[in-house]
Amino acid sequence: MSPEILGILGIVVLVILILARMWIGLAMALVGFLGIVFILGPEGAFSAVATIPFLKVAYYPISTIPLFLLMGTIIGNSGIGAELYDTASKSVGQFRGGLATATILSGAAFAAVTGDAMAGIAIFGRVALPEMRRLGYDDQLATGSIASASTLAFLIPPSIAFIIYGIITETPISSLFVAGILPGILLSIMYIITTMIITARRPGAGPAGPKTNLREKIASLKHVWHVLILFLLVLGGIWGGIFTPTEAGAIGAFGAIVITAASRRLTSRILFDSLKETAQVTGMIFLLIVGSFIFIRFLALSKLPFVLSDFLVQLPWPPMAIFAAIILFYVILGMFLEIFSAVILTVPILLPAILAMGFDPIWFGVIVVLVISVGLVTPPVGVAVYMLSGITGVPAFTVFRGVVPYIVAAIICIIILAIFPQIALFLPGTM
Repeated sequence: MSPEILGILGIVVLVILILARMWIGLAMALVGFLGIVFILGPEGAFSAVATIPFLKVAYYPISTIPLFLLMGTIIGNSGIGAELYDTASKSVGQFRGGLATATILSGAAFAAVTGDAMAGIAIFGRVALPEMRRLGYDDQLATGSIASASTLAFLIPPSIAFIIYGIITETPISSLFVAGILPGILLSIMYIITTMIITARRPGAGPAGPKTNLREKIASLKHVWHVLILFLLVLGGIWGGIFTPTEAGAIGAFGAIVITAASRRLTSRILFDSLKETAQVTGMIFLLIVGSFIFIRFLALSKLPFVLSDFLVQLPWPPMAIFAAIILFYVILGMFLEIFSAVILTVPILLPAILAMGFDPIWFGVIVVLVISVGLVTPPVGVAVYMLSGITGVPAFTVFRGVVPYIVAAIICIIILAIFPQIALFLPGTM
């Protein structure tokens, strides 16, 4: 049996194990190990299993993951997300659809200091939805804006998805972080425009809220200074080359502790819960990374990614048509897999083809993260939708209907980024 055929069989077996609900990290490690046994023999396989976990977990940049996770969990557990929403609602809530817009704005700000979509859903599902219902908002618009705003956490840095992509592809994490800023802003604007269009067509879906005077608007800004400082400190330091992403993670985690403690939000219980949650999520991600690198070693030995790359390059299609097919593949994949697993599982296979066609790996990383994050809200397995439905009691079908206009906006955003890659590449070029 040729190595290439063995690689294809390995992918088939991996898919079967995942559908059987085996942990994806363990499934990749098992298939990778058995594949190496067939190619190099038991000695080579045991050598890979003995060295890869230590080499990849002891890899200095990987410490970025628990540091940024700790920063995000402390901010998320301290109640700052609710205050961000209060500030945004006082600024734009008096307009038609204003509270939905406030949800998107506060979701973007919350994403900039947490990188956690599920935390955003948990907070804004409990804070924003009751307020929108009180003003007579339609459940579709209310839940659609909450679920869609939560996906911004994967695109706006510090994004754990970018860290994992950078580790897997050996792309500079600092460049990926900075590359996500303008696309994140663009997607936020697209979501706000979508809200305006919905409420223009159906004014009753998002009534205007009570007006606030200038003094109240200015007073509400006291809730956002710490988020702004933390964001500028972390991203400004990375962009300016003052410190590395790993150092930025340490500064961000320390800054989150200092800020929440100074504002008297940090209790021993919040700190313990944040440390526990960080350890749990870190363990899950590390298992995925270790399993993926064992699987990547198997794929490299099988030469399947390079065969696929040659096949795609030789197709009588223009590169953008092939790229569009890859994006469609990711849209479908995102419906069934959460973003970390999808990135780890597929990028090692497709990246050689992307590079062979002359596409920039930083730009491709932004597109991949955006596309798969949209999968969080698309049927049939939109994880974010089901979580929001469970928290709020709104039927999942209603939430899915509510996110459809925002999915269209995200697709338009993807097309814009495909046509104008400099939107993602401009800021990294200034570093």
